[in-house]
Amino acid sequence: MTSESDAGSTPSDADPLLLDSMLGKLATYLRMCGYDAAYVLDDGPDPGDDAVLGRAREEGRTLVTRDERLAARADGGILLASKSVTDQLAEFAAAGYSPSLDDRPTRCGSCNGSVARVDAGESVPEYAPDPDERPLWRCRDCGQVFWKGSHWTDVAARLDSVR
Repeated sequence: MTSESDAGSTPSDADPLLLDSMLGKLATYLRMCGYDAAYVLDDGPDPGDDAVLGRAREEGRTLVTRDERLAARADGGILLASKSVTDQLAEFAAAGYSPSLDDRPTRCGSCNGSVARVDAGESVPEYAPDPDERPLWRCRDCGQVFWKGSHWTDVAARLDSVR
């Protein structure tokens, strides 16, 4: 089962995704790529197949899953076979999507919220670098502050390996 998206589509709120409980790491990667990628375990324990399908329909999200039976019940869902996030990214790309990092982050990898640039001089947590010295972003939903560091570079390399 594959998505009905056009090949090579880019992330947008017009093509939101819902990832099942087996795809948490992939959800983080897709969020970093700018996809609106909701993850079923973000809101608590796995709600079960019927609730997942209902949420996908109600929110107009494309279901991404490793569960064959669940994928068979989802309209236009994406079935992934692999357990490896690198292979999942390749399968996602083969389904017509384009997972890649933009110059400017748009989504929080932790909660899927939108992010905004932290202004110079703005207060940030102790763990974060000085916003006067490097670009930082803050999630509008959970407040997490992040920047392009070694993790960003590692994700970029992994994405390059699947193209």
